Amino acid sequence: MKNLDNLMLNRRQALAAGLSGVAAFGLAACGGSSEAPATDAAATGDAAEPAANDLDAAAFDALITSGPAADAAAIDANTWAKKVKDAGKLRVGGVETSTLFSQLNEVDGKHRGFDAGLFQMLAFYILGDASAYDLTLVQSSTRESVLQNDTVDAVFATYTINDERKKLISFAGPYYVGHQGILVKAGNTDIKGVEDLAGKIVGVQEGSNGRAIVEEYAPNAGEVQELGTDEELRRALEQGRIDAYVVDATLHMGSIIENPGKYELAAEFGPEDPLGIGLPKDSDGVAFVNDFLKKIEDAGLWKELYMICLGNRIGVSEAPEPPAIEA
Repeated sequence: MKNLDNLMLNRRQALAAGLSGVAAFGLAACGGSSEAPATDAAATGDAAEPAANDLDAAAFDALITSGPAADAAAIDANTWAKKVKDAGKLRVGGVETSTLFSQLNEVDGKHRGFDAGLFQMLAFYILGDASAYDLTLVQSSTRESVLQNDTVDAVFATYTINDERKKLISFAGPYYVGHQGILVKAGNTDIKGVEDLAGKIVGVQEGSNGRAIVEEYAPNAGEVQELGTDEELRRALEQGRIDAYVVDATLHMGSIIENPGKYELAAEFGPEDPLGIGLPKDSDGVAFVNDFLKKIEDAGLWKELYMICLGNRIGVSEAPEPPAIEA
């Protein structure tokens, strides 16, 4: 994961320099998402050039329909996949406000990002149509329940694989590895590392593994507060009700890109955080989805998706190797 380590170093260097907008990453300091240029283009009738940190929608859309198609016999032999095929839709649990992983473009109604690209390629793999999916919005605290009550077929939501969750559901993957990040208000000089959380009020997402991580790596933190959504936690940070917000560092990067000048990433810490695709407990869909992941990795599509959704937007010149898929 040498390239990922370099990415972390680049983040720290840029953020230490003040992260004025996102220009420190070699990006244009406009800070907008892909929605802003699209809206301008729709209003004026002119083609708007995407800003340097915007997702390249055309490249994304072309990529998700360039992937492999599952063999009909393989689908029929798999209970999970055949259910999806017969329904004509892949029912996905996910989000639509994650800048890097799954964001809804309100102009064209499409979801784009790393998670969104994967579930659309999976829909294409099974159904021959990348748009053949229904998205049910989930929070950290509802990801298991939507699988247990058969509301969705799979959950793509920066979903950390851990033993407690494996008691309730099964995972395909991992498809991505991250680390925890400490988000603070711009200009904060008190918190520069995990050791500086001592005596501080730290916010984490309800239902996530954030509390356990803070208790392990910052046992002297003054208080851990759990709130339901990323937006609620960032608002609490802005209002001074919490001193720091801990969650996956890449999610924080999306917030920084979307809100230049508001936040800084004080540090990254902790063990590797493997993200997986949630599936019903003991589903044969695990083997099917893992086979899909291997195919897109072998074809180089994982790296292309990484660069479109993350690397090109945060100044990374080369995608890391995808993580080893669990047997």
